[in-house]
Amino acid sequence: MAGKTPDAAILENLRDAGCDEKTVQRFMELEEEGDMQEQMKLLSRHRQQLLDRVHREEKRIDCLDYLIYQMQKAERAG
Repeated sequence: MAGKTPDAAILENLRDAGCDEKTVQRFMELEEEGDMQEQMKLLSRHRQQLLDRVHREEKRIDCLDYLIYQMQKAERAG
């Protein structure tokens, strides 16, 4: 991020973190207002949404792993 303005670096980081444009815009509004506490809340909510998504995907992977295990077990028994 060398050579970028602080705002450009923040925008890039928010987008890289998967924030939608509404979230990015709100974050920047809060930046202009100097409301770091609300910015932290906004980031925490987004982080929790990402974590929830990861957990849902992990559960799906577990289901697939179990199915694969059952199929391999049946193959060895048959």
